[in-house]
Amino acid sequence: MSGIIDFANAVFKPLIDLGAAPMMLIVLTLIALAFRVKLSKALEGGIKLAIALTAISAVIGLLTSAFQDALNAFVKSTGIQLSVTDLGWAPLATITWGSPYTLFFLLIMVIVNVVMIVMNKTNTLDVDIFDIWHLAFVGLLAMFFGANLLIATILVIFIGILKIINSDLMKPTFNDLLHAPASNPMTTTHMNYMMNPIIMVFDKIFDVIFPWLDKFDFDAADLNKKIGFWGSKFAIGIYLGIFIGLLSHQGVKEIFTLSFTAAFCLELFSLIGSWFIAAVEPLSQGITDFANRKLKGRTMNVGLDWPFIAGRAEIWAAANVLAPIMLLEALVLPGNKILPLGGIIAMGVTPALLVVTRGKIVRMIVIGALELPLFLWAGTLSAPMVTETAKKLGAFPKGLASGTMISHSTMEGPVEKFLAYLVGNASKGQITFVLYAVLALAAYLLIFVWYARQMKKRNKIYADEAAAAAAK
Repeated sequence: MSGIIDFANAVFKPLIDLGAAPMMLIVLTLIALAFRVKLSKALEGGIKLAIALTAISAVIGLLTSAFQDALNAFVKSTGIQLSVTDLGWAPLATITWGSPYTLFFLLIMVIVNVVMIVMNKTNTLDVDIFDIWHLAFVGLLAMFFGANLLIATILVIFIGILKIINSDLMKPTFNDLLHAPASNPMTTTHMNYMMNPIIMVFDKIFDVIFPWLDKFDFDAADLNKKIGFWGSKFAIGIYLGIFIGLLSHQGVKEIFTLSFTAAFCLELFSLIGSWFIAAVEPLSQGITDFANRKLKGRTMNVGLDWPFIAGRAEIWAAANVLAPIMLLEALVLPGNKILPLGGIIAMGVTPALLVVTRGKIVRMIVIGALELPLFLWAGTLSAPMVTETAKKLGAFPKGLASGTMISHSTMEGPVEKFLAYLVGNASKGQITFVLYAVLALAAYLLIFVWYARQMKKRNKIYADEAAAAAAK
């Protein structure tokens, strides 16, 4: 096993060390070349993807930092005191990639993906290798709680297979949300969408109990057509800035700054989202030609990072409304020890809400508020492992007291972290945990199977609507 780990490190580490944008430039270019795309076109797509990733990261950073300062002021004014510091996702990614096991899990999932494609169990080629760290984190957490490498690897493979299947299930919804043709290859295996089954349970309950709330919903695009500027992404950003500014007792100048920052960020997200589509066009054509030539027309998808859908204003509107809700929940939630700061703009929460509800803002906010405790509890659960690993790697943040614990409040995959906890403890031979782990894994799988059936029904509706439109 150690030989495999060393091999994985030798193959992937130099690529990972370049960072997400350069890495994806190289990966997308090489994959396009493999599908016989001309070098100039392949390189053009890779460069555009790297620029889009860099741009979206910069805008997310700007929006997060602007609103985090205001929310920090809100926290100070309320006197909230919780013992786990929320660092956000970037330090946790660094800590996870610092483990040699992460590259081992990456190698395993590359093999799993290829095998699934060959066996015709998926149409998605996952190129988002940087974000394997979310899945690797689950494996590392299981090992921290007592699992050996073999058991942790089996857990990673189990969840990883479902992630890949989920990318196929979501593909028609992404086409619908992006108003893209069926030939669009973009989908994602990102961990945040593994909350889809839980969200769909809430969504079905919403259908039964609160269907009348949909009357208060609105679509940013439709509203924009009706009232012009006042329904645009610019206006939504201004509304959000005023709301957060008033909540955090900011001055008039600061409220203006928040409003204008949010306004141009929401508009830029839409613009940058179109860059992702342009970036994969050469690969899309290459895959189509390859499928027609070798796979009898089989459709192939490309698994990217989640921000290709970031142009939808609902993601950011819901995230900003959920931010103060999360702070209030953190204050009163039993068992929670994490103060949400670094993850306060809940990017680990809202993309999945968008996919399941198809952009119904009211549902996104209500369901998001109901599921936030899972993220806070998972962040609290993970804190001892994150803190210990960071200290071992010399990555513990300077300026924090040595006794402080660190984690992330809205890290993707909260349910999977509970599975890691149960599987890790079950590996020690504790009968109670063995029973809990078996029941939890069975429930996790059964809910996913039910969710998959619901998504297939939805996808058939998309297909029928497309066929009807083509027939006109």
